[in-house]
Amino acid sequence: MESSTQRRRLSIIASHLNPIPSPQQLNLSLCNSSSSDSEKHSNSSSSSCVFCKIVQGQAPALKLYEDDACLCFLDTNPVSPGHCLIIPRSHFPSLVATPPSVVAAMCSKVPYISKAVMKATDSDSFNLLVNNGLDAGQVIFHTHIHIIPRRARDCLWASESLQRHPLKQDQEVLHLVNNIRQQLSFVDGFEDSKDHGTTTLIGS
Repeated sequence: MESSTQRRRLSIIASHLNPIPSPQQLNLSLCNSSSSDSEKHSNSSSSSCVFCKIVQGQAPALKLYEDDACLCFLDTNPVSPGHCLIIPRSHFPSLVATPPSVVAAMCSKVPYISKAVMKATDSDSFNLLVNNGLDAGQVIFHTHIHIIPRRARDCLWASESLQRHPLKQDQEVLHLVNNIRQQLSFVDGFEDSKDHGTTTLIGS
């Protein structure tokens, strides 16, 4: 992986962590990416993909598990010991571009791999994370799932200290729910999901 890619990835991850990222990381200016940048990455070729090179044996990786559908290896820039990635052998630039059958194959390995990782790292918890798209912090545009072991009071995610507020079940939320349900009817691969439920506001 190129050093510029490593610096950018670390900067993105650092934005979610304590302590606050260094001035050098902050100067990487991730906010200058345009929508055209996102489209360029989403159409990235497998020929230049580092994960495809790992699958083909052309790039090194500390492999933990592999089968006919997917591969798991340690992240080269872990946020905790045992931080690993599950990737499909075939190239798909994002989760939304990945066929449901491939996503299912990847996710089916999560309980098996996560149990082994937690035992090996003496932890009893983990985060399952997917960065989907440039604005969500995706750096390698070959779909992948992070398994990140956790320990008590490790203060890994800064967002965990943020105060959360109950969802306001008002007309704005009702509009959002109906809008999402409407969009679901146009999503490829979900034509058979006709029943999207009913919308009822609590207390109405």
